[in-house]
Amino acid sequence: MNLRSQKNHSERRLEIGKELDISLDTIGNTIQDDEESIHCENLIGAIGIPLGIAGPIQIHGSAEHAEIYIPLATTEGALVASVNRGCKVINESGGVSVMVNTVGVTRGPVFAVENIKEGQQLCLWLTQNREELMRVAEETSNHLKLKNVSSAHQGRYVYVRFQFDTDQAMGMNMATIATSKMAEYIEENTPHKLLAIAGNFDTDKKPSWLNIILGRGQVIHADAIIPQEIVAKLLHVKPRDIEKTVINKCWGGSIMAGSMGYNAHFANIVAAFFAATGQDLAHISEGALGVTFAEVLENGDLYFSVYVPDILLGTVGGGTKLKAQTEARAITNAKTSQELGEVLGAAVLAGELSLIASIAEGTLAKTHRMLGR
Repeated sequence: MNLRSQKNHSERRLEIGKELDISLDTIGNTIQDDEESIHCENLIGAIGIPLGIAGPIQIHGSAEHAEIYIPLATTEGALVASVNRGCKVINESGGVSVMVNTVGVTRGPVFAVENIKEGQQLCLWLTQNREELMRVAEETSNHLKLKNVSSAHQGRYVYVRFQFDTDQAMGMNMATIATSKMAEYIEENTPHKLLAIAGNFDTDKKPSWLNIILGRGQVIHADAIIPQEIVAKLLHVKPRDIEKTVINKCWGGSIMAGSMGYNAHFANIVAAFFAATGQDLAHISEGALGVTFAEVLENGDLYFSVYVPDILLGTVGGGTKLKAQTEARAITNAKTSQELGEVLGAAVLAGELSLIASIAEGTLAKTHRMLGR
């Protein structure tokens, strides 16, 4: 069977259903977008993921103060309820402060050289010719700027990390196109040849210590101070219980396991938010990285924060233009990718606070028995 010979997703779906003797009606009924606007080959339909709403949550960010609802697409019971509880706790404590630093998307080609001396020379050449590389890159798009060029060499190979501002787009396609043009320029002006346009020095769609240290895409910080009486009333534990759980679970347990995520479940919230708002789901592997922090203050209140160093999202391009995802993103009232990142940062903090409190209280299994089946 040649699926590409079929004219549209309906014919393709009927053909595969006939061959496998199964019904694919639900998959066909779920699709909402014109086929021409969907970036998916051999299209046969769409998969619907349940969408829940958490919030509102008071966010102190670039808009100073806003009450925002959070769309979360998930099949995991208790997740939306947990984030929603975190939102309530935060609201009664005066809101969450969120800061987003857009460090930029990266693309990391690798070049072949003859020896370590040539490797060092190419690294120096890249530094000396940054302005010209910037010109070449920025000719590829009016919405792209080359922010930084860094490199490292090992043996007969040089690893380069180009860092871009891609405006409101997540920007990996823009970065790849710009990198390709710069690689051509490097090959034309040096004796060195490109081995791979993506050499994992980016690092894209994989956990990376370099991304944790330097940041990639957006680096998000969020924090809140929760009065001890609210911790007791709504989370049913003491601030010290949450502090000890963070230290021994998120930090100690992660160290013992060699984990790169010093948190409870960043990935849960990032995945649900990405699916709802049309982001590239493979970047959840990076969004799972980061640190949750808790400290009991001298007055007994709880200081709680999250550091999310590697978030790639946008408000234009890719899956963001799909109809359902466009509607879900509108729920956040975010007009820019920075504002969307602020909503995600607030959601991550709310989800972390609620889950860690549940673990500290010993009610995690009970909650999943009630809501997770």
